[in-house]
Amino acid sequence: MARYTGPSTKIARKFGEPIFGGDKYFEKRNFPPGQHGLAAKRKKSKEYGTQLKEKQKVKYMYGVLERQFHNTYVKASRLQGQKGENLILLLESRLDNVVYRLGIAPTRAAARQLVSHNHITLNGNHCNIPSAQVKPGDVVAVRERSKSLEVIQASVASTTKYSWLEFDAKTLTGKFLNMPVRAEIPENINEQLIVDLYSK
Repeated sequence: MARYTGPSTKIARKFGEPIFGGDKYFEKRNFPPGQHGLAAKRKKSKEYGTQLKEKQKVKYMYGVLERQFHNTYVKASRLQGQKGENLILLLESRLDNVVYRLGIAPTRAAARQLVSHNHITLNGNHCNIPSAQVKPGDVVAVRERSKSLEVIQASVASTTKYSWLEFDAKTLTGKFLNMPVRAEIPENINEQLIVDLYSK
């Protein structure tokens, strides 16, 4: 499966919620995609279907492919604590997600592109790997020559603050203070469904 590059609103409508952030098109057409939309007779989802849908939602939300997602789950299952929470925390500490959370990019897809195009540094070194794990104490910043990019300037103007991150809008430098607590992560995710799916 290749990375999805189609209309994001269509995917959001499939899951019934704006998983990619604010979306004015989703608000206008917040019903399932397809020729018949709400009129279609949709079968009641069974347990497996519900679990699979939740996994697919999280994959699209964080922009992760199947193999990456499975490897992240395996890594999460080896850590102490609850598997589901560990999975979400590992996804949250990806470099592209941290760039998005800091407000340097308007979406995770845009953050991924900024990282892969060498606009971001990690602890002062160039890093073009979106899946790189950011650890507490690490510093994420925008390269000097990239600070004037319009997409970055526009995104920083509407930054949302998170307790586990520290950001200086003047120098476009952020610090990953600590791993977030699950309750602090605003996304609507039922990670237990994903654990149940992989436990079969």
